[in-house]
Amino acid sequence: QVYLVESGGGLVQPAGSLRLSCAASGRTFSNQDMAWFRRAPGKAREFVAAVAWDSTFTRYADSVKAHFTISRDNAKNTVYLQMNFLSPDDTAVYYCAATRSPIIPLMSGESAYVYWGRGTQVTVSS
Repeated sequence: QVYLVESGGGLVQPAGSLRLSCAASGRTFSNQDMAWFRRAPGKAREFVAAVAWDSTFTRYADSVKAHFTISRDNAKNTVYLQMNFLSPDDTAVYYCAATRSPIIPLMSGESAYVYWGRGTQVTVSS
């Protein structure tokens, strides 16, 4: 079992920045691909970004790849999402997710991720 806890969400003005963190415990964190998803009000959950178990590969949704950066620190069992130039369209609950083991290629579909956090709210508003 893997437990994921997100943090770092909050209220930010348009064009501002936030860094989300996801702390993992349980199974060996370094053997899992990690991803961020988000669910905006009234919409389905969507893929945001993913990082391979060894950080060799990353993958982004087209809507965020110019402004978001995913990274991980296996020594700290933590994955990060740096979000810059935020817009109201980025308002959502952001979820951290983990695979059971590394998958090639790096996946963007929800079904690949078996462990999920409860989410952290990000609100972009003036």
